[in-house]
Amino acid sequence: MTPSLIATDPHPGVRLLTLSRPERRNALDRATYKALGDALAAAAVDEAVRAVVVTGAGGCFTAGNDIADFQDTSNAGEPSAGLTFLNILSAFPKPAVAAVEGFAVGIGTTMLLHFDLAYAGDGARFRLPFVNLGLCPEGASSYLLPRVAGLKRAGELLLLGEMFGPEVAAEAGIVNAVTEAGGALGRALEKAQALAALPPKSLATTKRLLRAATAEPVAQALRLEAEHFHALRLEPAAQAAFAAFFKK
Repeated sequence: MTPSLIATDPHPGVRLLTLSRPERRNALDRATYKALGDALAAAAVDEAVRAVVVTGAGGCFTAGNDIADFQDTSNAGEPSAGLTFLNILSAFPKPAVAAVEGFAVGIGTTMLLHFDLAYAGDGARFRLPFVNLGLCPEGASSYLLPRVAGLKRAGELLLLGEMFGPEVAAEAGIVNAVTEAGGALGRALEKAQALAALPPKSLATTKRLLRAATAEPVAQALRLEAEHFHALRLEPAAQAAFAAFFKK
């Protein structure tokens, strides 16, 4: 575990993972991706853990990938820490619940498509600014978002990259429901407790069956998007967008 990820067990059978980089709005750097992936992998084989909840500290879910990592091209040939995390999350065998307050940007939104349940506070703000940054979708969102939101809505969210609120996120199938501001974690923990009380083998089998038809297409989309994403990351348009971000 790193200082940027806090793991606690607030209720029997429930593991809570809290992103904690408040000075960066919980932006995900390589160390945090690794910590998240390791924490999920550990929870997957821990019989005491029946359900996992992921949230962000300081009233913010995550501002997305740390732009400094995007700008750094020295690791272009190395495996992507973000992709490794997404592969672990997409194959996680136990119930996973997300609690979103504040910003959920980029992968902060796309990762929600891999959670079984997700709840957002009334003040949450979502954005998929990949095209705006000279990039392309990641997290298998080019495959999953049209399935849950419809092609037109997915195109609107991914092509324009505009900010949208929790009501749109719920209507698009990204979150299950909207709570009062500050209430997402309470709702997520409530649902996680309910899940933790159910027979674990039945839960695991049901989750596996729900995802059986899409497991391979999701894995393929993750790979294909990552190839295009990291090629575009090295292009002048993306590097200029990253530089402009830091000038702000």
